[in-house]
Amino acid sequence: MTPTLTAGDATRLRECLAGDGVAVIPTDTVYGLACNPESDTAVRRVYALKRRAPVKPSAVMFFALEPAMRALPELGPRTRAAMRAMLPGPVTLLLPNPHGRFPLACDPSGARDPSGGGDDLDDDSTALLGLRVPALDGPLAALAAVRVPAAQSSANLSGCPDPRSLQNVPIELRNGADVVLDGGELPGAASTVVDLSRYEQDGRWQLVREGPLNSSELERLLG
Repeated sequence: MTPTLTAGDATRLRECLAGDGVAVIPTDTVYGLACNPESDTAVRRVYALKRRAPVKPSAVMFFALEPAMRALPELGPRTRAAMRAMLPGPVTLLLPNPHGRFPLACDPSGARDPSGGGDDLDDDSTALLGLRVPALDGPLAALAAVRVPAAQSSANLSGCPDPRSLQNVPIELRNGADVVLDGGELPGAASTVVDLSRYEQDGRWQLVREGPLNSSELERLLG
């Protein structure tokens, strides 16, 4: 029988994400590690647990679409329409990030000073933001009540397969996390990655990684 997450699970996750905690969570694709994207301690814990050098950015996950839209007011109307067409869903969008939002997730190495902010990005370290808004329904629906964002990465050790069940998550990750949520068996295919960094200017988009949404489905959604 598939476990059903509860309002209590959502509360535990929200409290974990408000501090320096790390959570193992189910999504609409695979299990992930989630933490506060504004906490240097939490972000470093995730990379240490995964045994991966902090050189690869994490996606920033919102558990519902409207909080994501409010958090990125600088995005133009064409990009926002594309977001509404694809999200929530099993896709990661690469979006322009002119204000350098969520710098710890975008540049976990700390190569760019997070206090810099502003519009004048001297390099590409925070110029793109990976955004996830999973489709949380059925047994996972309670998590849609979480209104804080998370830096999110797959719950695997570096170079290992993405886990589709909690039992597939390495025991050291489960033991090292503060909150572990069981959502049963998941689809198991990592999210489709779509680059929308030029979409506002000329409507161009690029499929970066194939996943649950294929090219024809993206064509239908984006035109």
